[in-house]
Amino acid sequence: MSSVQGNAAGRPEETSRRGGREARRALRAAPLAVNDRPVNPGMEGGRFQALLPADIEKIHRAALDVLAEIGFADAIPSCIEAVTAAGGKLESNGRLTFPRSLVEDSVAKAGRHFVLHGQDPKHDMEPWGKRVYFGTAGAAVNIVDPVTGAYRESQVRDLYDIARVVDTLEHVHFFQRTTVCRDLPDPFEMDVNTCYASVMGTTKHVGSSWVDPAHLKLSFEMLHLMAGGEDKWRARPFVSQSNCFVVPPLKFAQDACRCLELAVRGGMPVLLLSAGQAGATAPAALAGAVVQAVAECLAGLVYVNALKPGAPAIFGTWPFVSDLRTGAMSGGSPEQALLSAACGQMAHFYDLTGGTSSGITDSKIPDAQAGGEKAYNHALVGNAGANLIYESAGMQASLLGFCIEALLIDNDILGATQRTIRGIDVTEEALSVETIRSICLSGPGHYLGSEQTLRLMQREYVYPEIGDRKSPNEWTEQGATNIVQRAVTKTQAILKSHHPHPITRNIDDVIRARLPIRLPQEAMGW
Repeated sequence: MSSVQGNAAGRPEETSRRGGREARRALRAAPLAVNDRPVNPGMEGGRFQALLPADIEKIHRAALDVLAEIGFADAIPSCIEAVTAAGGKLESNGRLTFPRSLVEDSVAKAGRHFVLHGQDPKHDMEPWGKRVYFGTAGAAVNIVDPVTGAYRESQVRDLYDIARVVDTLEHVHFFQRTTVCRDLPDPFEMDVNTCYASVMGTTKHVGSSWVDPAHLKLSFEMLHLMAGGEDKWRARPFVSQSNCFVVPPLKFAQDACRCLELAVRGGMPVLLLSAGQAGATAPAALAGAVVQAVAECLAGLVYVNALKPGAPAIFGTWPFVSDLRTGAMSGGSPEQALLSAACGQMAHFYDLTGGTSSGITDSKIPDAQAGGEKAYNHALVGNAGANLIYESAGMQASLLGFCIEALLIDNDILGATQRTIRGIDVTEEALSVETIRSICLSGPGHYLGSEQTLRLMQREYVYPEIGDRKSPNEWTEQGATNIVQRAVTKTQAILKSHHPHPITRNIDDVIRARLPIRLPQEAMGW
């Protein structure tokens, strides 16, 4: 009988097995240097291709035709002035068109290889090439109770709590605002408090949005205080603007354009977000939906570079999917995975930092449907090498609900997805011929306690934080909890203890004296 199974005499091999198991547990508990971890932010994807090279060329040419022949409606005067000065044309029908040469020149001079900074430099991201980062996003109007399934309106305190949880999660690399502060009906208070609660909840890079440039101007003053001055802000802008500058199909959103112009001049990276819905505000054909999204984002890129050549702008192609039986959005569909993966490839084609979405389940609660939809979406989009993957954690009900506890479940899914992105290392050492020889010819006949196993158990393997891998007996003995129960328990512990405090109390007092901050200081662990 092999030593893995034990023998009649029993004791020496049992002791060896037990010792090996204890050694592995001790090693697993020890902290691992960042570079030795099995997955890290910014690993390179690209193994999955939704589009062939010839397909990419066809989409590119079609997008150029759309821009040159159809163009955009509803451009504001400052946009018309900037784009026509660069070579655009205002047609007799009032639409702004973009000649091929203008688009190509704008792509050539666009900003590349710009860092997206965290307040803490350890969270800085380098989203170019095929490096992959996962983060949140959205504008959910409800918070979901994962146990009862009840929905309630989201508040500013929820946004702050979500940011705090994200701040602790290894596999969620940045935080874009997730929920609408429904307790703040005044648009100015909502914009300022959305930015404030996000930045105060995490030291990772933050994305936020504004509906009025006057709101952004005052938010800049707040961000300058947080950064230690405007010069320090411009050196390390740790907030980007999520800007829906386009109303699909092919119309400018005028207030958003005014905010975009202020952000570009203020040194804030801009996410140029095109979010047409296939079958509703974008073509039902998936290729056509990609064409429209690419055309819209190329127009935004021309606009940004006409204002300030090389300004940091994220190529935010986010086409969504409709369930064509009802017209309702279907964020968890396989078609959504294909669209987002294809958009990641189009950003690679232009050598631009690209942003797209993944993980928008249609399920109303964190259940099996949610896990399945998020997993296959992330696997495709991550392995396509999309740079910045938004909406990747916590979102429910096709953007209508957000579940804080689901963040922890989704963090496990993201960790596993990143492991697939890393792939298999095939080196002479990894081929393991000498290890096999040693174990089979002079060793115990198994690899459980081998030097290679102990060395690679953390560097090669990812382990879930919330997912369960116990035996049925051990699981039963420890309470037979399900994944939602474990997520609830851990979320409560995080919210009780984790308050990042990226700025001092004195700076916070100055901000509160100037702006109507509605998040109570006592809720922030001061």
